[in-house]
Amino acid sequence: MRKFLIILMVLAVILASGGTVMADGHEGEYGGTLIYAQGADADALDPHMTTLGNSADVIVNVFDGLVRFKAGTTEIEPALAASWEISDDGLEYVFNLREGVEFHDGTPFNAEAVVFDIQRQLDPDHPYYLEGSFPYAGFSLGMIEEVTAVDEYTVKFTLENPYAPFLKNLAMFATMIVSPEAVKEYGEDIFKNPVGTGAFKFVEWVRDDSITLEANEDYWDGRPYLDELIFTVIPNNQTRLLELEEGNIHVMEGLNPTDVERVIENDELELLEAPGLNVGYIALHNEKEPFGNKKVRQAMNYAINKEEITEYLMGGQATVAKGALPPTIWSYDEELEGYPYDPEKAKSLLEEAGYGDGFEFTLRTYSAPRSYNPVGARLATAVQQYLSEVGVDAEIEQLEWGTYIEEGKAGKHTAAFFGWIADNGDPDNFLNVFFNSDNRGSTNRAFYVNEEVDQLLKDAQQITDEEKREEIYKEVQQIIVEDAPFVFLNHMKMQIPVRTNVKNYVLYPTNNKYFHKVWLDQ
Repeated sequence: MRKFLIILMVLAVILASGGTVMADGHEGEYGGTLIYAQGADADALDPHMTTLGNSADVIVNVFDGLVRFKAGTTEIEPALAASWEISDDGLEYVFNLREGVEFHDGTPFNAEAVVFDIQRQLDPDHPYYLEGSFPYAGFSLGMIEEVTAVDEYTVKFTLENPYAPFLKNLAMFATMIVSPEAVKEYGEDIFKNPVGTGAFKFVEWVRDDSITLEANEDYWDGRPYLDELIFTVIPNNQTRLLELEEGNIHVMEGLNPTDVERVIENDELELLEAPGLNVGYIALHNEKEPFGNKKVRQAMNYAINKEEITEYLMGGQATVAKGALPPTIWSYDEELEGYPYDPEKAKSLLEEAGYGDGFEFTLRTYSAPRSYNPVGARLATAVQQYLSEVGVDAEIEQLEWGTYIEEGKAGKHTAAFFGWIADNGDPDNFLNVFFNSDNRGSTNRAFYVNEEVDQLLKDAQQITDEEKREEIYKEVQQIIVEDAPFVFLNHMKMQIPVRTNVKNYVLYPTNNKYFHKVWLDQ
């Protein structure tokens, strides 16, 4: 009895001081403003209208999905759906929704809201469907044949075919649920007026400067510790690190590889690290010459010294990509040989392809750092130099990030740098996203078409046996490497510098930034 009374007294003191006891025994403090610095601004704050990581980092704090990833993993746990059942044939998913949840605008979350949200993305006859505005919808939800409200808190999805990654797709930022009433109120402007059910509410977006969120006092999973969360834009890596060192920001992205030791040696900073589920690549437009020729694409891969780039430009903080999948994801083919640096082989292939005298092309790049490319446009300069040594003249064209992404989707490039970070930890989220011909004009930025690959990817989606799926994905990887629609560059380590007073910040394999359970030691 005495021990019980002591525990109650300790709890009373903690709660009176604005803290709480975590399940692991640690205390969390309520209050304060955390500032997270990005290298570039968001482009849209509607989860369905963006593919950009900077947008997703805000979105996952404002919105929830039916399911979510367990902290630090790609394992599934309940979110807006408290439970679910899957039919034996894998065609029906019935979700039992959490009751009493409200969107930030005070309207109820229920089965009708889910139906509205899904149909808005998939049904061209839906009054709020926006053609070409939902880049993830095709590959994340396109397998849905029908979604119906069984009753107020039960929703049923019927799929056209069994689809193994379906639950993981529903945990991605792109499938989080938007308030139907907000969609009706804001129409096409919903992308800058986000209304979800998440841990934080949207306050203000000052373009190219900052996005401000405030705590959702009534969050179904408990009020966040922070009172306020600000995403600020600081384009330059060095400037961003200086701001972190001065204590003007608390967490940052885009650390220069050469500054890793600087962070480690600073007692006021901590470097959080994990293997990266990502890939950096150059998309070679397969429908434009000279990259319609496979031998030219292969020559591009041989011509670039990816090992040297990884070691020196990326400071040894990356691994060379032998294909599209990172080696940390299941089904990665260890037998892939990739394309080692071999400029003589590159010259020979160019000769065979009819380009013995070389060729000229425009190589597009961006300046802002990305998590899969922390050095920005410097990577393009390095690639340009390697290509010049085999007679290929790459003229670098640098675009503003928003324009860059839009024109990339539209295929206005001949060759351009891109990258991808896992949305859900399933190989489908790389291979299908990049190489399914249906995704041209969206995420297939090489405009690659191979009917055999299309069929294999479809087969893998409809099999629940992971070993059989793995066999198919290894076959796809071999075909893709042979066809070389990309120059496969690198897989970057995930590195996030934080102030030491930032507590309980957890790295997710998807690289999304979740702040619900984070607090500041004040």
